[in-house]
Amino acid sequence: MKLSDFDFLLPEELIAQQPPPKRGESRMMILYRNEQRIEHSDFRKFPEFIERDDIIVINVTRVIKARLIGRRPTGGKVEILLLKRIEENLWEVLGKPGRRLRKGTRIIFAPGEEATIEDESEMGKRKVRFHFEIEKELDKIGRVPLPPYIRREPSPEDEERYQTIFAKEGRSVAAPTAGLHFSEEILKKVKEKATVVEIIHNVGEATFRPLQSEKIEENKLPEEEYYISPQTSQELKRAVEQGRRIIAIGTTVVRALESAFSHDFSPGHHKTDLFIYPGYEFKVVKAMLTNFHLPRSSLVLLVSAFAGREFLLKAYKEAIEKRYRFYSYGDCMLIL
Repeated sequence: MKLSDFDFLLPEELIAQQPPPKRGESRMMILYRNEQRIEHSDFRKFPEFIERDDIIVINVTRVIKARLIGRRPTGGKVEILLLKRIEENLWEVLGKPGRRLRKGTRIIFAPGEEATIEDESEMGKRKVRFHFEIEKELDKIGRVPLPPYIRREPSPEDEERYQTIFAKEGRSVAAPTAGLHFSEEILKKVKEKATVVEIIHNVGEATFRPLQSEKIEENKLPEEEYYISPQTSQELKRAVEQGRRIIAIGTTVVRALESAFSHDFSPGHHKTDLFIYPGYEFKVVKAMLTNFHLPRSSLVLLVSAFAGREFLLKAYKEAIEKRYRFYSYGDCMLIL
């Protein structure tokens, strides 16, 4: 397969720059895989598609203020995006301007708050040593890590809206966007009908890193961490044994669940570099809620594997014609 087989033209005005006025007010496209049928609804009706025996799996990770603005001693502006914590105060990051961020470069964020580039690695990444307790200071010096296709600076509203209502803990550097649609009222209705279980999947660069090779099979995804509690482990094992429908809220949940199947959903902290593309046989997930994704991305490949490439591209074409809103703050798709 070729990456170009998963390309499509998206009018720029359909890329959502703001969240909807209220959570739950997004439009929702429903794809019935077996019937190859498409319906149009809105997310407030999501609970109507839930059945009593369903297991709904949500990602309760928190998005950290992973975007930092600093300056080099010469005065030049530096922007870094935290990717992954290696150890206390040592992080893997993306930085710009990359050509100026050589090993040994000092970055000043505020008086007494500095960092040093310790190493340069592949794909433009850097290892940065912070000379202060960075995680305690993130709320003060960090910014919401809005994706680059949202062409504006973060606002105070983003601090709430780029976080799910069920966010608890974790170190995500991007939001698990399918979860952004839930309001307290909608989540309550879902819990009244079905069992909701939680995982923590720390969203990292695998979510937004562009695929490099035109030949799909040659691409690899960076590792991301996920955590399964003993209670969630038991619920998932029981659901699989009983043949109950497991509905994943977002692609991060899909990757975690499909990875966890290989170790029988054992509780604890795990890592996954699972790359799902058409031809993959799903072992756990029976239905999925997801947003509309970038062309040629690992996420559109994952959803194509679940819905079927031709059916998904047909649905995307219809979404564009009907002016659905795309990407992180956009509308959603329920695949049954």
